[in-house]
Amino acid sequence: MSAVLSTLTRDRRELPGLTATARVDRDVVALVKRLRVGEIAVLDQVDLDRPTADALVAAGVTGVVNVSESISGRYPNLGPQVLLAAGVTLVDGVGPEVLRVRDGSKLRLHDGGVFHGDKLVGRGVPQTAELVHAAMVKAKDGMGDHLEAFSANTIEFMRRDRALLLDGLGIPDVRVRLADRHVLVVAPGPDHIEDLARLRRYIKECRPVLVGVDGGADALWNAGYRPDLVVGDPAEVSDKVLTSGADVVVHAFADGHAPGLHRVQDLGAGAVTFPASGNTEDLALLLAHHHGAGLIVTVGYQATLTEFLDRSRQGRNASTFLTRLKVGGLVVDAKSAAALHRTPVTAGAVAVLIVAVLLVFVAALAVTPVGPAALGHTERAVESVVQMATGWFK
Repeated sequence: MSAVLSTLTRDRRELPGLTATARVDRDVVALVKRLRVGEIAVLDQVDLDRPTADALVAAGVTGVVNVSESISGRYPNLGPQVLLAAGVTLVDGVGPEVLRVRDGSKLRLHDGGVFHGDKLVGRGVPQTAELVHAAMVKAKDGMGDHLEAFSANTIEFMRRDRALLLDGLGIPDVRVRLADRHVLVVAPGPDHIEDLARLRRYIKECRPVLVGVDGGADALWNAGYRPDLVVGDPAEVSDKVLTSGADVVVHAFADGHAPGLHRVQDLGAGAVTFPASGNTEDLALLLAHHHGAGLIVTVGYQATLTEFLDRSRQGRNASTFLTRLKVGGLVVDAKSAAALHRTPVTAGAVAVLIVAVLLVFVAALAVTPVGPAALGHTERAVESVVQMATGWFK
């Protein structure tokens, strides 16, 4: 009997493919919050966008099973590329039957098949870099239609929030002074951790007001900074940041209802609400602009047309185009700001290098037969260079 069990165990262990615990949910936001490192995410999202993929990668998933097509061809969305670049197995177009798998079950992914034990519960297309690239090239043909839909959403936003955009109606007051100051706005978007690290010199020299948008507030905290202002949904921000003394602005619905406000109040912290239908990232820009910021540096904001369209899925970016027109030339992307604050080679550093070379020369000259005779002249030359270098430093 033990020999039979040993054989069965060995056969199960040697089954090909990826085997892991599955988390199943149609609600991607709720799913991401429940995921643990090494698990498989089972979801249903047409045109998997980059923010979702970034969240899945951050959660540490090893596999993603998508009921729908991760690239439908409507526009070149970036989610599949992000997953594959992180080494995540992606199986596409599996069909709705896989959603019936009990949450927490073990699934095995192999050659496009999704297995629950010995049962095949779905079959899709295992994505590769080559397949995704070909789909992205084809999807560029759909960008025109997508831009037309985006334009319609933008016009609708203008009708709803005209007073906010034109007159600043509804923008709350905050305690932190923004007028004539640099403002660094960090949102949880593309490369936000890396870009924030590149801005360390800029932050040290310019001491901007630090604004965290949703999870961007924790990105600031984890990088060693205390946010001055937190904007967004408190559910996306940790307790330690909400109670750190930062001003908190809660994004509310257009009717004034703010579901996350009670969490801030339960923690004993204060907050104001910002009722609007736009994106939270855009509200942070409008807030800084309205209160007179001298310059706004953005981290985690979409920088290219493809990223912009990717984040505009389901009308999520209808406010962005108009907001960017409003804030105009005040906004600078993080990569540009970092490039402008690269450490220069100073005259003092050059002087130190010259002195170091001369000292090595003197040491070498001292051990040669002609060294004692020439050393006096060389020492006087070194003294002259040292005096010159001291002048540069002053």
